[in-house]
Amino acid sequence: MLDIYETDDGRIRHLDEYKSGCWVKLTSASEDELRPVAARYSIDYNDIKAALDEEEKSRIDIEDDYTLIIVDIPATEIRNDKKVYNTIPLGLILVNDAIITVCSEDTPILNHFIDFHVRFFSTKKKTRFVYQILLNSMMTYQTVLRTVDDRRLAIESRIGKVMEDEADLVELHELESTLVYFETSLRAAGVVIDRLRRYKHIPQFPEDEDLLGDVQVENRQAIEMATIYRDLIDGTSELISQVLNNRMNNTMKYLTSITIVMAIPTIISGLYGMNVRSDGMPFAGVQPGFGIICLITLIVCIIIAWILRIKKML
Repeated sequence: MLDIYETDDGRIRHLDEYKSGCWVKLTSASEDELRPVAARYSIDYNDIKAALDEEEKSRIDIEDDYTLIIVDIPATEIRNDKKVYNTIPLGLILVNDAIITVCSEDTPILNHFIDFHVRFFSTKKKTRFVYQILLNSMMTYQTVLRTVDDRRLAIESRIGKVMEDEADLVELHELESTLVYFETSLRAAGVVIDRLRRYKHIPQFPEDEDLLGDVQVENRQAIEMATIYRDLIDGTSELISQVLNNRMNNTMKYLTSITIVMAIPTIISGLYGMNVRSDGMPFAGVQPGFGIICLITLIVCIIIAWILRIKKML
C-alpha cells in the first residue's frame, strides 16, 4: 500500500501525488508500488525493499542521493490462539525533498503520526521526523515490555492455585523468547543511534540533537528493562519447576504411606494363608476368629495411619 502525507498548519492531510516535503508511507508494498518510488527518488531497489525482509538487520547506509536507516520495531502475531510479540524491520529513507518509510505491516508507531498524537510533528523536518519515529519505537518497546511483565505476574499469581503449570511454562518460554528478540533488536538499534550522533552527513539542529539524546536514553532504558524482565522470567520458571517437583514429591510420599498401610493386611492374610497346622495360629480355633483378626488388622492400620499423619507423611 502506498500513501502520501503532508503536514500543513498543524494538520496532516493525504495527498494524491508527490510533493516537496511529503511523507511517502509504504506498507507491505508490492513491486509495482516500490519501483516507481525508487525510480522517482533515485533509490536502489534493493535498498527500498530491504525493510520487507524479516531477516534484515538494523543498519544505516549513507549514499550520494539518500540515507537508509533500518531498525527493528515491536509487532504482534497470533500463535497457538495467543497474542505474542516479535520484531519487524522498519526502513527510513531520507531523500532531498521527502522522507520514505517502508514496513511489512501497518504499525501503530507510524499511525500515531497519522492520527497526530505526536506533538511538533512535521513532514518537512525530515531529521526531526526520523528521531521522533525512533523515539516512538523506543517508547513502544517499553510499553510492550511492561505488558510482558504483567503477563509474567499473572502467571506467578497462579502458581499453586490452578493446574496449568505446563501451559504457564510454555507461555513463560514464549515471553522469554520475546525478551531475547527485543534485547537483541534494541542493542542493534542502539548502535544505529550512536552512529546517527556521529554522522555529520545528516543535517541537525540543536533541538534535533536533544531529541536524539532522548532516543538514546530511552533505548538504554528499554535494554535495561528487557534484561531485568528476562531475569525475572527465569526466576518465575525456576519457581514453577520447584513447585512441580515439590508436588510430585508430596504425591510420592502420599502413595508410599498408603502402600505401608495397605501392606499390613497383606502380611497378616499371607501368614494365615500358609500351609501349616492351624493349632499354632492365634484365634484359629475360635469361632469368631476371622472377625477378631480383621478387627485387629483394622486397629493396626489405624494406628500406623495415625503415626504417619503425625509425621506429616499422610
